[in-house]
Amino acid sequence: MAVYNYDVVVLGSGPAGEGAAMNASKSGLKVAVVDKRREVGGNCTHLGTIPSKALRHSVRQIMQYNTNPLFRQIGEPRWFSFPDVLKSAEKVIAKQVASRTGYYAHNRIDVFFGTASFADEHTIEVVCNNGAVEKLVAKQVIIATGSRPYRPADVDFNHPRVYDSDTILSLTHTPRRLIIYGAGVIGSEYASIFSGLGVLVDLINNRDQLLSFLDSEISDALSYHLRNQNVLIRHNEEYERIEGLDNGVILHLKSGKKIKADALLWCNGRTGNTDQLGLENIGIEVNSRGQIEVDQHYRTSVPNIYAAGDVIGWPSLASAAYDQGRSAAGNIAEHDSWRFIDDVPTGIYTIPEISSIGKTEQELTRAKIPYEVGKAFFKGMARAQISSEPVGMLKILFHRETLEVLGVHCFGYQASEIVHIGQAIMNQKGEANTLKYFVNTTFNYPTMAEAYRVAAFDGLNRLF
Repeated sequence: MAVYNYDVVVLGSGPAGEGAAMNASKSGLKVAVVDKRREVGGNCTHLGTIPSKALRHSVRQIMQYNTNPLFRQIGEPRWFSFPDVLKSAEKVIAKQVASRTGYYAHNRIDVFFGTASFADEHTIEVVCNNGAVEKLVAKQVIIATGSRPYRPADVDFNHPRVYDSDTILSLTHTPRRLIIYGAGVIGSEYASIFSGLGVLVDLINNRDQLLSFLDSEISDALSYHLRNQNVLIRHNEEYERIEGLDNGVILHLKSGKKIKADALLWCNGRTGNTDQLGLENIGIEVNSRGQIEVDQHYRTSVPNIYAAGDVIGWPSLASAAYDQGRSAAGNIAEHDSWRFIDDVPTGIYTIPEISSIGKTEQELTRAKIPYEVGKAFFKGMARAQISSEPVGMLKILFHRETLEVLGVHCFGYQASEIVHIGQAIMNQKGEANTLKYFVNTTFNYPTMAEAYRVAAFDGLNRLF
């Protein structure tokens, strides 16, 4: 058994692991990364963010082709299968892996592929994919092993018609009807993807509203557009059992309903990848979803061991995970790259997409903060008309008296890009963080960004 010594060992090469490894290496520390796959990138690159967003992009292009009269000069609307659009995602994954492999090489970070577990708080044993066993001795360790779909014991995921958000990428046909159990971010995104391919989707939600953390107006807009794409949304429903058939699946609900489809996609929660780490050997405990508790410096209950990304829970976003990992390494290196990550925009890649930051109307109302609303509807924006993307709006929430920007909520074309302008302004001080910025700033025309100016004037016109 070979023994290697490092300043920092990072477990996992997803966004959190990559952020941690890069920052630690650039701080002059000797770094190693361990990943259970044979390639870097983590679940984000191979099973989660990258493939699902690549699928969405392809489906959106198909929808544009099939609905825009201009393309009828080229040909009639076409039907594409799920495996067809999956090919484009596979190309993106390969490019991402190549890029990220280069990052580790350029920064002289050693990468081990295999299963890691703690022997003690400074020693990690790695059973490599070729069967060899390596021992890594580290002064500091950062756990960034990510998460996987939660699988309840009473659901048979070995049945060929039952999938989760990982295994759905192995789907070799296009179902005519699909049940998606779980209407969170992942479930809603896949509902958009499959309905865009002409699949009849039953979206089962165990709550009374889609994505209840969103501003209610945005949530309502998402519900409307999913229904407009032939998604049947069933609120306040819970499964009783799932019956697998030779030619499909039947979902039995506690309400007494039975729903039959060609396949079922389970999207109800995620579990931290901690069960194989040997955490019992170092005294770190996890919650019922396999997640590790950390302090605001991303330190666990063991002083030299940190954790970041999905494995610690909220907000479970690739963007936040990268910064969390980077901050954990910054804390180890003791320089100013450390910060607690709480300024995180929400990005939901449904069709149309959603993004927001700051307070919602519900939160401001509960807090009794006197706010006003400014809106810009995309149907009136020149750039949206040019792009044939009339669906959506930008909504700015601001304080009635100080005009401070309190929240930005966007639904529609390029929402995940547009929101960053609002995020930047909300992080400014004084008058720079008020509605006046948007009124007194010249925006390029025609752009989607000028929706901020339109929304600001709309909001100011509501004041008296």
